[in-house]
Amino acid sequence: MSKKPSETAADPQRLYLITPALAEGEGFAPALEAALGAGDVACVLLRFASADEGAAKKIVRALLPIAQKHDAALLIEGDARLAVRAGADGVHVRGHGDQLEEQLGEAIEALKPDCIVGAGGVKTRHDSMTVGELEVDYVMFGDPSPDGWTPLLETVIERVSWWTEIFTVPCIGFAPRLEDVATISQAGADFVALGDAVWNDSRGPGAAVAEAQAALARGARR
Repeated sequence: MSKKPSETAADPQRLYLITPALAEGEGFAPALEAALGAGDVACVLLRFASADEGAAKKIVRALLPIAQKHDAALLIEGDARLAVRAGADGVHVRGHGDQLEEQLGEAIEALKPDCIVGAGGVKTRHDSMTVGELEVDYVMFGDPSPDGWTPLLETVIERVSWWTEIFTVPCIGFAPRLEDVATISQAGADFVALGDAVWNDSRGPGAAVAEAQAALARGARR
């Protein structure tokens, strides 16, 4: 199994990729291969186009060997039970308030200590602190909601900077654009997440990840 984000927090900053909502895996496999071959990616978060479990399992089977080849953890969004049944490396739970805390508790009970449990969609400092007291492997700030909405970049940077001063749990900052990677890196995020900025790049996902990797290096030097 790939290293958990919490086990690499002392290492150089790494990338975290969020896929589009996938209806199948084989057609996406070349893009994932190109992306993972172009940079140091710690995790890939799978998003699915439907709630059909059989389809989700097929996608995991198609993409898990690629992730393993490149030492990247393959996570599923929102469904800890599916993560177990599909053989994924863990789950990313997003939400807010009591709902997030309850879902994280269920995921931690089902998956820890062998698999990764990450938290996202955290909107307030109070929710952030509540999550930080749980047995999560990371907290992500700025991750897109299912409808594509993301908070302002300034908000993500502020939250990442605040978090790294208080908590030891690794944090991930989501970069809506490639040009935002260095800024989030400078704010102190342990990992920088990217989504459509990679998959929709006209040059291809490999070129986009290579640019993001170079931006991480620039951010770390400042």
